[in-house]
Amino acid sequence: MESKTTITSLEESVHNLNSMVQNGQVLEAFEKYYAPNIQLQENHESPLEGKDACRQHEEAFVNGITEFRKAEVKKVIISDNLAVVEWDFDFTHKDWGTRTYTQLAVQRWNDEGQIINETFYYNN
Repeated sequence: MESKTTITSLEESVHNLNSMVQNGQVLEAFEKYYAPNIQLQENHESPLEGKDACRQHEEAFVNGITEFRKAEVKKVIISDNLAVVEWDFDFTHKDWGTRTYTQLAVQRWNDEGQIINETFYYNN
């Protein structure tokens, strides 16, 4: 019996997650694809631990967006239980103002098809 998530099913999960983000379903995607023991990190900040703390972080981000112009997937790399997604974002946030940037999301997935670790890399 194969223990790792197959590449095909991981590709499908990553594609579905990305589509949900692009359709404004960020919090729904979080509930569906993030494991209870998720560790989430922004650049070199200290990581957040656990789904409750990470959900609060995601809710603050989503609730602060005042205008959303673009979330475009540029490239996706998948190998074993690892996915790297390159995003182009353009939005206005009530606390940060206008943000236009490229972000890399590096995701480690478990065998159940959930993200257990995600780090976002971007320039401020």
